[in-house]
Amino acid sequence: MTTIKELSDEPKYSIKTVSDQTGILPVTLRAWERRHELLSPHRSGNRYRLYSERDVAILRWIKNRTDAGISISQAVAELRSMARSGVSPDAIQGPVEPKVKQITAPLEEYALRLAQALMKHDEVAAEQVLDDLQDAIPLRDYCTRVLVPALVEIGEAWYNGKIRVATEHWASAFLRGRLLTMYQSLPLRRTAPYILVGCAPTEQHEMGSLMFALLLRAEGYRVEYLGPDLPIDDLVEYTGYERPAMVILAATSDEAGKSARSLAGKLAKLKPAPLFGYGGAAYNRNPNLRSQMGGTYLGPTLDEALDAVHGLLNPGFAGR
Repeated sequence: MTTIKELSDEPKYSIKTVSDQTGILPVTLRAWERRHELLSPHRSGNRYRLYSERDVAILRWIKNRTDAGISISQAVAELRSMARSGVSPDAIQGPVEPKVKQITAPLEEYALRLAQALMKHDEVAAEQVLDDLQDAIPLRDYCTRVLVPALVEIGEAWYNGKIRVATEHWASAFLRGRLLTMYQSLPLRRTAPYILVGCAPTEQHEMGSLMFALLLRAEGYRVEYLGPDLPIDDLVEYTGYERPAMVILAATSDEAGKSARSLAGKLAKLKPAPLFGYGGAAYNRNPNLRSQMGGTYLGPTLDEALDAVHGLLNPGFAGR
């Protein structure tokens, strides 16, 4: 049987062809490349990824291992260990039929498993939970019914003194990395309505805004995520330069929420003036603060905020 190392490394297959041949979704392929540095596909003159026969064989081998029940991290580590020993696995021939992942428990249980793994600093177990779900449920459910409840569980454990600050920070950093990988793996639609997403001044808790940026990009918008603690004047200046259709700001603390009260007025002076939307815990619990904000309150949940943005921008193109 032919080994993987013996196959051609000439780049010639598009990501769609590779997806068809391996049964791995394009978004998952991109995520594996970023998170695990699994492959470095050649870029054609128009910047599209091109894969070789060897790349396809590596992906088939990895897919076969993950279908057998081991995590992607373990499969990659196993392949690298074989390479260091001078061993090249046999190439799996022919297209791989996509395996439909089965959800074996309520999503609430997956959220609890994820929270427990993160509070134990068990990265392998946490990755296994997320890998089991990533292509098996809609992205909205992945975020709103698994990640959000897990973060709430971890936050309550910290508040009640059951875990250290270091553990809460580690869990947030782990999930932030995962979300950024997913966000960056999605295609950038340059002709779609352009949205800037970020956090109010002093706001360091960015998980909600990052999830929202991911969901918006998955829905078909052109999204640029600007991160935490955005100075208002700098954001206004950048908005004037970039000319997005909409600016969205999030805040969880009262201090951060109040610091953004001048933004709507300053954005309104730009030509063209973008739409302005805001959300987050600071505004959810304080109707009086909402009345001082201007712009559009997007609602207390990610689902409601997404629907609000759709209503404001009415994208017939959205990638659903």
